[in-house]
Amino acid sequence: MKLTVNGTIHEVSDPPDTPLLWVLRDRLNLTGTKFGCGMALCGACTVHLDGSPVRSCVTPVVEAEGRSILTIEGLGATVLHAVQTAWIEEGVPQCGYCQSGQILSAVALLNAVPTPTDADIDAAMSANLCRCGTYPKIRAAIHASARRLGAARVE
Repeated sequence: MKLTVNGTIHEVSDPPDTPLLWVLRDRLNLTGTKFGCGMALCGACTVHLDGSPVRSCVTPVVEAEGRSILTIEGLGATVLHAVQTAWIEEGVPQCGYCQSGQILSAVALLNAVPTPTDADIDAAMSANLCRCGTYPKIRAAIHASARRLGAARVE
């Protein structure tokens, strides 16, 4: 199978039903995507597939063939994304384990809803768990990202 991950084509020979998470981590050495629960309940394994957030722990690798996969490593590969910058400025991470999934979910939200309300943020981020409880900072970072991205669109 050929996978396009962060703009680079990779050939993998894993069984088609192998979870995408394990191909990313074990074959391609992209370890920013985390294993959390293995049941698509926590969001730590979130990546983008053709721009939409998916839980890579339950996504068979065959579903990603011929599609564009974005991991946290590809998001800010050359310049930090506005969400990553806001995450740092707002001091969101504590333990950091959930952050790659949180960030990729936030990017997907902002791509769909450029100026989200608190309710929009809560709905979009509700499936991403943070054991450290940084939810207020996550919300603040998403609002800051929306402002930053909105200003960039106006320029």
